Amino acid sequence: MQAVSEKVRTSKLINSVVRTGLSRARDKLKVMGNLKPTIAKRITTGTEGLDTILRGGLPPNRLYLLEGQPGSGKTTLALQFLLDGAARGESCLYVTLSETIDELNEVAASHDWTLDALNIFKLASAEAFLGDGRQQSILHPWEMELDGTIKLIQSEVDRIKPTRVVFDSLSELRLLAQDPLRYRRQVLALKQFFSPRNITVFLVDDLTGENGQRDAHLHSLCHGVISLERMTLDFGAARRRMQVQKLRGVDFVAGYHDLTITTGGMRIYPRLIASDHHVPFIGDAVSSGVERIDALLYGGPLRGTSTLLTGPAGSGKTNIALQYVAAACERGEHCCILEFDERTGTLLTRAESLGMDLRKHLDSGLLELHQMDPAELTPGEFAWAVRGSVEERQCRVLVIDSLNGYLSSMPQEKQLMLQMHELLSYLNQSGVTTFLVNPQHGLVGTMSTGNLNISYLADTVVLFRFFEAQGRIRKALSVIKNRSGAHEDSIRELRIGSGGIHLSEPLEKFHGVLTGTPQFVGDDAPLLDRPLDHL
Repeated sequence: MQAVSEKVRTSKLINSVVRTGLSRARDKLKVMGNLKPTIAKRITTGTEGLDTILRGGLPPNRLYLLEGQPGSGKTTLALQFLLDGAARGESCLYVTLSETIDELNEVAASHDWTLDALNIFKLASAEAFLGDGRQQSILHPWEMELDGTIKLIQSEVDRIKPTRVVFDSLSELRLLAQDPLRYRRQVLALKQFFSPRNITVFLVDDLTGENGQRDAHLHSLCHGVISLERMTLDFGAARRRMQVQKLRGVDFVAGYHDLTITTGGMRIYPRLIASDHHVPFIGDAVSSGVERIDALLYGGPLRGTSTLLTGPAGSGKTNIALQYVAAACERGEHCCILEFDERTGTLLTRAESLGMDLRKHLDSGLLELHQMDPAELTPGEFAWAVRGSVEERQCRVLVIDSLNGYLSSMPQEKQLMLQMHELLSYLNQSGVTTFLVNPQHGLVGTMSTGNLNISYLADTVVLFRFFEAQGRIRKALSVIKNRSGAHEDSIRELRIGSGGIHLSEPLEKFHGVLTGTPQFVGDDAPLLDRPLDHL
């Protein structure tokens, strides 16, 4: 009985402790629930795209590593970081061991910048610190050279008292240290030196040490790591991209982001994430202005959907897309055409021959017409151009002509599918009606899409074909799928001429039209025999 009583008392004691602990935990959670979330202070980097990736900028007073092979854009990004601070009235210091002041000024001049607001400290060696009387010969001890260099840097920082510092580059410090252990100790010493002084520091590393491999120890010392890359393709301009390897305490946008360097500096294009963008809109039908074309989709494609126009070259795909653009502009809607394959002048002339006056809409600003160069264009840059048209200028109808040209801007085909999926999802969620022109290989008979099959991504697929009948090459079109609703399943002849775009009655008395060699099975063929001018 005594043993049982002891067990009961022990059980009650445990339950009491548990209840007390839970009560205290609930009280603590209640207090935490009443606290307002605080957003840590951030400083901008001077590059809008990078600030977007970092969701506001960098936490201040920390040590960051900026790494990349030579030519990847490290100096440009570092200078933009300092110039941004100088524009805000901050004291900024650029410590250079690798480049001369003249070289830095040349870089700045190429971007129409001036470095007058920056403090530039050129440090070739420790000779200035040691003095002429103690100048080291080629046999001098490397310890004295390294210690003198570090002391000079620390002395200059204490004199200027900057809030932003760029140290360019660690490769020279690595050469001075000679020993990897001593080099890492010096980097740690630099971190400890900068930490209590409320300075945001960029350490620049060109990855020339240790066979070009990234230094994991250096990564662990730094609060954040930004990596830049430069890639040379078989043809066209070199491609650059960046990623944030790590950033403690910040929910940044991970992954690779394209970047370009042009006059004016570096531009970074954050990777498009469709789920971050959604605009409420009414999904009504978009009319082409041609009754029989609208009848194919029982009124037209819905807003927020994508339509794939696929068929051989010359079958009328671009003309149909232009018809939708012209009708939308007449309604006062902003439209955008991204032209990869055809000269913009040729496109406008073709539209005029069909009775579409796109030039007036181009002059009024309702229509954007961009000539895209796939050899010079990065996928991120293209996506950013689309976002600018949609978010800044409220584009409602977008045409990409053609997907083959867009594919040429991609170094890898798998990337195209992923990026196209994200781009179409973004456009759909933004209420934009998108038309994708997709040329197929071949002219008559069996068509081939090559290695690219984009049809599963599109909401609607319109198929164009050539066929031969009564001694003439004719065009036909049919809606293959419409994910957003019902559609006409018949095949109609398409005629394009000075009178515009015309469709025949359904070709019900022909069999095998899509094969290119139809068989007539009726008494009277509903073909468009008369000239279009008389229709």
